[in-house]
Amino acid sequence: MASYVRSGTRVSDVATLTERAARAATGFAELGIGPGDVVAVYLRNDFAFFEASAAAGLVGAYSTPANWHNSADEAAYVFQNSGAKAIVIHADLYHPIAHVIPEGTPVFIVETPPEVISAYGLSADAARLPAGLPLWYDWLKTFPPKAKGPDEAPGSMIYTSGTTGHPKGVRRNPPTPEQAANFPNMIARVMGYDKWAATPGDMVVLIPGPMYHSAPNAAGLVAFRLGTNIILEPRFDPEEFLKSVETYRVTHVHMVPTMFVRLLKLPEEIKRKYDLSSLRFIVHAAAPCPVHVKHAMIEWWGPIIHEYYGGTETGAVTFCNSEEWLKHPGTVGHALTGALLRVVDERGQELAQGATGEIVCRLTALPDFTYHGDDEKRRRAEKSPGLISLGDIGYLDDDGFLYLCDRAKDMVISGGVNIYPAEIEAELHKMPGLADCAVFGIPDEEFGEQLCAVVQRQPGADFGESDVRSFLRERIAGYKVPKRVEFRAELPREDSGKIFKRKLREPFWEAAGRRI
Repeated sequence: MASYVRSGTRVSDVATLTERAARAATGFAELGIGPGDVVAVYLRNDFAFFEASAAAGLVGAYSTPANWHNSADEAAYVFQNSGAKAIVIHADLYHPIAHVIPEGTPVFIVETPPEVISAYGLSADAARLPAGLPLWYDWLKTFPPKAKGPDEAPGSMIYTSGTTGHPKGVRRNPPTPEQAANFPNMIARVMGYDKWAATPGDMVVLIPGPMYHSAPNAAGLVAFRLGTNIILEPRFDPEEFLKSVETYRVTHVHMVPTMFVRLLKLPEEIKRKYDLSSLRFIVHAAAPCPVHVKHAMIEWWGPIIHEYYGGTETGAVTFCNSEEWLKHPGTVGHALTGALLRVVDERGQELAQGATGEIVCRLTALPDFTYHGDDEKRRRAEKSPGLISLGDIGYLDDDGFLYLCDRAKDMVISGGVNIYPAEIEAELHKMPGLADCAVFGIPDEEFGEQLCAVVQRQPGADFGESDVRSFLRERIAGYKVPKRVEFRAELPREDSGKIFKRKLREPFWEAAGRRI
């Protein structure tokens, strides 16, 4: 059976999607799009995501997958900053931002698929096709397939979320032939694809996170390039995830810890309902995973859970399997071959093993990068010569395994003491009746910052602010117990399930007349 990509009830074989990409590449070339240019991919998870991304590479252009949660102003910034020469966009995403698309930029509309309409509760009006704009599939049919692309496509130019100001476009230098081979090999290694390289048709890769994020983007596009079978989820839902694994005999998944948390909170009868025996390789990253959560996942799914640390700028720089993690609970792995990894102080000086500081790293196999249009910002990210900071705080143990404490931007300094919210969140997740939580710093006149916890209860749970504090006092030092506890029926989330902590934190700082 030919390898396929499935989204909802729709299925297309990889060969068909590849041919469509080649036709679109001819169309892009006729528009004058070529090496070094940018095609903006403003799409949810869909077939067209693979087609448009591959088509950009076939003319030597960067594909820029845009975060479609952006406001109109944020979308305008990405379009203008990237200099996008074309935009491929779902119909429902077009309407809210149509007025900020730069004049004269070619726009191609992809019909919003039924599974996306259902998953997001979209109305027929929201998903209507705009008049006067070419439809993606009608347009690409008018061109013959492009015979050959450049020897080395530049890949995706991802815009990373900034801690302040606008996001930054990570524009990697054109790769050498060796580097172009090394990048997919690195992705295949950390995603577990490498052991199946001879038989990719036997793999079933599930993509539960939005492909505008760098890790799902890489996981999906490399799987597509290898010719594996791919299942696209329009958005993450815990039980639907389990159902997809059973139905499609999924073998490989890239996940984030929040997904684990939400899966573990399912009722036991739901967790036992589905056959997960097809799973072979689960890998996660993007945030610290609470130790008790990962223990529970390994106990449930077996020693098939792997972890890495890295970022859009660096690629993956550490890795560990379940056996290594069980010997070093809490680690995010040891340095991969070709990775440089250090923990440094505020002056960029390397710290001794066990000392906590800022993590700086680099994967030598990847070409260097800059932040598009801002070389100075790139220079500031180099906190130690040749090594990049991703904004994380952590330490190395005596065996060279790396541990994360928190994001530098999330670290709270209260009365001169460093406090890591991730540690507090990990303890809160053990509280009976708690569905999810976020801990962050808010302004405090006396101490500079104080801790605030925003909590979402499970249905039917009944506990209050004093219960949260009492629970934490038994488990962490008193100064780490949040002074303020608030409750929400729902927490703002990305489609991966990860909490939009910035949306919770910003109102407190803005009310104090300060920006973060």
